[in-house]
Amino acid sequence: MALVDMSCHLDDLPISLNVIALRQDLSVSYLEQLFLKLRRNGLVESVRGQGGGYVLTEPPAAISIGRIVRAVEEKIEVTRCVPTSRHSCQGKTTRCLTHQLWEGLGNQIGAYLEGISLQDVVDGRAKNMVKILPVLNDGAAEVPMQPSSPIEMKTIGVGV
Repeated sequence: MALVDMSCHLDDLPISLNVIALRQDLSVSYLEQLFLKLRRNGLVESVRGQGGGYVLTEPPAAISIGRIVRAVEEKIEVTRCVPTSRHSCQGKTTRCLTHQLWEGLGNQIGAYLEGISLQDVVDGRAKNMVKILPVLNDGAAEVPMQPSSPIEMKTIGVGV
């Protein structure tokens, strides 16, 4: 929400966290934690001094929502199963019957977030960007993600 807010107000940059907090009804201390991670991951830069705040390091069209999720270490879980586990679910010795279902859903969510930019959200295009991914032989969806930084699916219902 904070980076979408910044993307909507590019002419007002830099933007202070106090301003974003007021506009988005978020706590400043929460934003400070997030922006520390965003800055460490190269998505924002801080500007010091009077009129300081934060600026995006790239145009909104170049920043995917998936990249933001990874930067702030948000985890999205679609089940109690560990989607990447090849051996067991919930500490059992075999995979549960729905393991491939949840693994495929997690892959779809990851690919969806990778395929949407901040600019897409600002322009209202996110709802029209649903794509069904091709399915591989093992039942998992083929996800066009950066292999060095996959989105980890861990906690359901976490707001981005």
